[in-house]
Amino acid sequence: MNPRAAVSASARQSAGLAELDHRPWPLPAGRWLMGQSWESFLFAHWRVDAEELRPLVPDALELQTFDGSAWLGITPFRMASVRLRGTLPVPRLSSFLELNVRTYVTAGGRPGVWFFSLDASSRLAVEVARRTYKLPYFPARMSLQGQGGWFEYESARPGYVFSGRYRPRRAAAVAAPGSLEEFLIERYCLYARDERGRLCRAEIHHPPWLLQAADAELELNTMAPRAVHLPDEAPLTHFAAAQDAVIWPLERAQPL
Repeated sequence: MNPRAAVSASARQSAGLAELDHRPWPLPAGRWLMGQSWESFLFAHWRVDAEELRPLVPDALELQTFDGSAWLGITPFRMASVRLRGTLPVPRLSSFLELNVRTYVTAGGRPGVWFFSLDASSRLAVEVARRTYKLPYFPARMSLQGQGGWFEYESARPGYVFSGRYRPRRAAAVAAPGSLEEFLIERYCLYARDERGRLCRAEIHHPPWLLQAADAELELNTMAPRAVHLPDEAPLTHFAAAQDAVIWPLERAQPL
């Protein structure tokens, strides 16, 4: 990343703090810790049995459903322009591939994301994220290539493989209020457990997602938790070209 691009990405991340009307609750009082940009993002979602997900989520969290269904999301993308507050992204260290497996939860009136796994192509990122945010990151062999308008994505570690391609279609738009897309994608915190099993929360801020309907062809997908059975049907898919975000430090969350 050249210096001009690094400055531009950092400015976009911070500028998002001026756009607040869409937030479901006010910004945290403290200082945010980290800026990130997410690129070539696929949201793939499946309806799943809530009874299969519930044992995999801490008791202190309420598993959220939409129209009676729980949802599992798999999200491959490129992480870019990762930086600490007050610094610029470091070349070759601030960009890597990532693929997350997630569902949707709430605690203390704040809907957020619970991650079952986060695969990354950077071992350094895996170690830092495990220590800083207590998230279940794993190193994986990953690749992302553009081919004829498609994004071809591969991720593999022992027992867990994702292989497929995706592309956007239609114009980009913000999710309609109250829609399934808003429920799945407009989330402003993540939850994790620390070493003592205590529930923690990290606040997140970004502008509303600009989403496009997406075509996706999944050749192989074994990323779901072993206890969860994905339906034998195509997932609901959306694409986002880019999103800039800032993230606050991990803090104890009040249980339900």
